[in-house]
Amino acid sequence: MSLVARVERGVGAIDAADWDRLAGGGNPFVSHAFLTLLEESRSVGGRSGWTPLPLVIDDEGGSPAAVLPAYLKQHSQGEYVFDHNWADAWQRAGGDYYPKLQISVPFTPATGPRLLCEKRPDLALPLLRAAEALVDQNGLSSAHATFISPEQLPLFEEAGWLLRTDLQFHWENRGYASFDDFLAALSSARRKNLRKERAAAQEGVEIVALTGEAIRPEHWDAFWVFYQDTGARKWGQPYLTRAAFDLIGQRMADKVLLVLALHDGEPVAGALNFIGADTLYGRYWGAVVDKPFLHFELCYYQAIDAAIALGLSRVEAGAQGQHKLARGYEPVQTWSAHYIANPDFRRAIADFLEREREGIDQGQLELAAHTPFRKG
Repeated sequence: MSLVARVERGVGAIDAADWDRLAGGGNPFVSHAFLTLLEESRSVGGRSGWTPLPLVIDDEGGSPAAVLPAYLKQHSQGEYVFDHNWADAWQRAGGDYYPKLQISVPFTPATGPRLLCEKRPDLALPLLRAAEALVDQNGLSSAHATFISPEQLPLFEEAGWLLRTDLQFHWENRGYASFDDFLAALSSARRKNLRKERAAAQEGVEIVALTGEAIRPEHWDAFWVFYQDTGARKWGQPYLTRAAFDLIGQRMADKVLLVLALHDGEPVAGALNFIGADTLYGRYWGAVVDKPFLHFELCYYQAIDAAIALGLSRVEAGAQGQHKLARGYEPVQTWSAHYIANPDFRRAIADFLEREREGIDQGQLELAAHTPFRKG
């Protein structure tokens, strides 16, 4: 049987049960609910520069057997794997770097599956060949799959895509029964510092962790204010629309952990997390007060508390942030894969990635030597 891949106009055009069956259910960001709420809230599509173009391969009965969450991109914003230098070099050489094909979850630097074919691993390579054909037949410069689950890397490598690595800081649950149990694994000085930070952050505020029906509309109103402030300072304008948060609350509240700091009963800061099968994903934070260590408390320490309570294996606290190292988050490599259509440009990128990887490997070793854990 010859395989035919088709391009849909959005994840919403694909049946939710079919999509989630292929996604596997362990990662909230590749779920049909999350990807379609981005579309329905107009966080993607329109003038956002993210045009949904999911690729689908059907089985003999006409049902989806493999899907690829893909987007036509007009810029490199909201990706967290930086290729601006590649774009500049290609455009200086007279080429058009944009549009390009992006295989990812928009605005979400969290690892996860990018080839959604859990029951049909034999369709992984055809999916990637379909992505390559989409690039070649439409004159696109490239395709990029970012924050790939490590177990899927061999599939991209087999297809001949260029692999790129970067560093994030993740917390690993080594069987801790409580936060104090985690603290016991740290050096005496770091243990003392973390306790001081938590005490200072919690002074004068009440901290609540909400999930499911406990998250009410007024909580989303408050968090929208926090998110807008942080988004405006980091990116110029927030990526998600206000409607996206309402839809998260309506469709995914049981996958959300919203941590709020209250002063006199009113929210003054908050951190939004998503709950996966084995990982807690920290995504957004914001505040309308300037309180020492409150960011660390809501984003990092409360996340550790929650992961231990939920029996999760790790916390992924988002992109960058070397300050996480002193709080027990360790350097971990993340991966992306890249298809470059032009052979000469591909060779130049391959040379760059080889040099870059050496620096990343050395950086990880140096950072790992400065974790707060007891030595020996």
